[in-house]
Amino acid sequence: MLRMLCGLAPIESGDIQWNGQSIRKHRAAFEQDLCYLGHLNGLQESMTVNENLAFAAALRGLRPDPARVPAILARFGVPGRGEHLVRHLSQGQKRRVALSRLALSPARLWVLDEPFVAMDDTGIRMLTDLIAEHLATGGLAVLTSHQPVEIGDVPVQILELRA
Repeated sequence: MLRMLCGLAPIESGDIQWNGQSIRKHRAAFEQDLCYLGHLNGLQESMTVNENLAFAAALRGLRPDPARVPAILARFGVPGRGEHLVRHLSQGQKRRVALSRLALSPARLWVLDEPFVAMDDTGIRMLTDLIAEHLATGGLAVLTSHQPVEIGDVPVQILELRA
């Protein structure tokens, strides 16, 4: 479902619209407003944390502010790891680095597949706070989770899928 929402998988019928326009017909505009983080971290193990963040931004035609990156990594609980190779990080640290792309993205729509995987309680609180900030500034977040999610005072809409 998330892949269809992002325009990465075909839908059988109907249309998905963003800002009143079909994402199929206005793909470039939609992609500028979209930040998709899949179940996998999407990090290159042989690159440093900073290189991964710069590469992810470059794919969107952006360049992260080098002065902001250390503060964002600190906020995500991986301070001082910018020059470390990703392969030397724990699974939890890798997830935090992947999620730090959210703070660097100007996208209004965040689509997150299991963002709380490999996160401890501190990481979960940090991420829910970041999502709440994003929502408070007019952003939208769609996410999947196998655990209850509370995003501050924001009313959560739940779609429960069962086989």
